[in-house]
Amino acid sequence: MTDLLPDQLRLMAEHVPDEVGFTDVATGGDLTFGEWERRSNRLARWLVARGVAKGDRVAIHVPPEEPDRFLVAYSAIHKAGAVAVPTSTRLVARELAYVLGHAGAVAAVSGVSSTPALVAAGADLPALRHVVTTGPTDLGAGLVAWDEAVHPDHSAIQVPVTGDDMADIMYTSGTTGRPKGVVVRHRNVAMVPNGLPRWTGSGWLHASPMFTFAGIASTYNPMKLGMRLLYLPRFDVDRWLDVVDRRRPGAVFLVPAMAELLIASPRFANADLSSITLCSLGSAPVAPGTVARLQEKLPGAMVSNSWGMTEAGPAFCVMPPGEHARRVGSVGLPVPPVELRIAGEDGVDLPAGEVGELLVRNPGREREYFRDPEATARTWQGGWLHTGDLARLDEDGYLYIVGRRKDVIIRGGNNVHAADVEAVLYEHPAVREAAVAGVEHRV
Repeated sequence: MTDLLPDQLRLMAEHVPDEVGFTDVATGGDLTFGEWERRSNRLARWLVARGVAKGDRVAIHVPPEEPDRFLVAYSAIHKAGAVAVPTSTRLVARELAYVLGHAGAVAAVSGVSSTPALVAAGADLPALRHVVTTGPTDLGAGLVAWDEAVHPDHSAIQVPVTGDDMADIMYTSGTTGRPKGVVVRHRNVAMVPNGLPRWTGSGWLHASPMFTFAGIASTYNPMKLGMRLLYLPRFDVDRWLDVVDRRRPGAVFLVPAMAELLIASPRFANADLSSITLCSLGSAPVAPGTVARLQEKLPGAMVSNSWGMTEAGPAFCVMPPGEHARRVGSVGLPVPPVELRIAGEDGVDLPAGEVGELLVRNPGREREYFRDPEATARTWQGGWLHTGDLARLDEDGYLYIVGRRKDVIIRGGNNVHAADVEAVLYEHPAVREAAVAGVEHRV
């Protein structure tokens, strides 16, 4: 059988079942590997018993305040052989309805605050038969309480799947305004391979929504490194610093907006961040000065300003230790087998130092758009992903991201399309004309 994501959880539950694999630092709630395994097995068996079949899509519409539900559901869906569809809880009902309808979701898991929008979105979606919720169950048909969606048998379960079967569909507006579902298959889902690590018990502090590309990677990557996930549902500088002071994490992940707020805090200069040995930055361009400030504050840590893209899958870059000062503004070197090219408007490769579109190839791990062959053909040409990012390579192959070809405003690591904002403004009766543009801000 293919090496699957939940295999990592099974390994941890077998060898260190009583160790805490996840902590919600907002509530102090812990989840051991053994409990995580048993709860996900029960939900997986419940889904199978309700007719969820291999390849069926199951949405996860869970707010950040209920991260343990998200993690259990994510593991359970894969164990049931189904396809996880994480959806943003920031979507309004009509936007969510489009995503659920396009994915053809047959079931969903929801939280207290996110259930009303999910019910409204599913009103005209007959395929959506079951909604498991931690909220009230009297809002509509098909709602089942979280505590009732459990099978009495908590033993291991895995509906057989192959490497070519879908694992996730990640909806992104990274290249156009209308959301597209990026197909993630079991053979191209993981950045770090499964394995039994030396358990350290150190923490990896994360504060990005789990429905994002960066957030969902936090599910299994910490445990693969022998670390527990410390999750902060809502980023707040003071709360983040308090958690670091109390929990002493070994690793942290920040989007650039978080990093800017952090270094602007009056507490930053005197904060004790000495426990951090890895500070990973991603999801948007970051100012070189910000990276330098963090590296100065964390002289013994690896401060990594990485590049990634949902469409690119487990393709990423890393900056070797000691290179930040020499490669100001770079996101590092591609990790093999990833290949990079910089192409001009005519598609011809440009020499080192010249700015053009970044093209990426990740042999054997290519992705595509769900139910959109035309967009897939436009975005992946000859095995190369046309990212829409403007970038350059230096003489040694280090990558520098310059901007985006398309009109996208990035706020807090999230893509905001001017046309979408204008469309909403036009709905107001007092607005005759509207034009939206991004204005650069230090955060």
